[in-house]
Amino acid sequence: MIKTIIIEDEKPAARKLQRLLSEFNDLQVVTALHSVEEAASWLAENEHPDLIFSDIVLGDGLSFDIFEKVPTKSFLIYTTAFDQYTLKAFKLNSIDYLLKPITEGDLSSALDKYRSFLPVERPHDMHEIKSLINTEKQKLSRIVVKIGYNLRIVQTAEISCFYSENKIVYLQTKARAFPTDFTLDELENLLDQTKFFRVNRQFIINADCIKNIHTAPYYKVDLEFQPEGEITVSRDRVKDFKEWLSR
Repeated sequence: MIKTIIIEDEKPAARKLQRLLSEFNDLQVVTALHSVEEAASWLAENEHPDLIFSDIVLGDGLSFDIFEKVPTKSFLIYTTAFDQYTLKAFKLNSIDYLLKPITEGDLSSALDKYRSFLPVERPHDMHEIKSLINTEKQKLSRIVVKIGYNLRIVQTAEISCFYSENKIVYLQTKARAFPTDFTLDELENLLDQTKFFRVNRQFIINADCIKNIHTAPYYKVDLEFQPEGEITVSRDRVKDFKEWLSR
């Protein structure tokens, strides 16, 4: 039996998730917790479950704060409305990241993924399981940006490049540039590497938006829409850049 707990600050959402999980015969929901403080206290005093379903944004903080206070070896499936926390989630023992509204199909797929990581006839090897999880990480498909008091979802397919300016990383679309909460190092790990490439310390570009590539005297790239003129490929990245272009 897979023992699990739910961490969700909205009690109706917690009850709905518990109802959905009750359809799985090999899963037992031990309890539902509704805040960082409550969850940290419960984990400090009880045996940790096999699996935790947790929202990320709670009323008194982020659920990441829970696991900084009380480290856990439980596996996590995050449930949230936004995907900008993907990288931090996968730095923990996260095996999936479900965007709300969550369906029974979403849960079934996530649980199948969890079961697939578990050895059938030998003890759990945490290093091996984490290695498998790393190969299954989902790539960032959309980014939430702020426009005043509003939020907008930008699909990564709409983005020609990401660039750093004055310690802020921007994404560039045909319409305009938007500041993000990411670093370029984080984006390198999150983006689909067949589509995006870090050409230098300041730019990550989208292959689908390349208009022209100049090879002399340096490798320089023109994009369909970009914040300035040609983007120069760092000399130490040219070989990797040419290999990336031929994928």
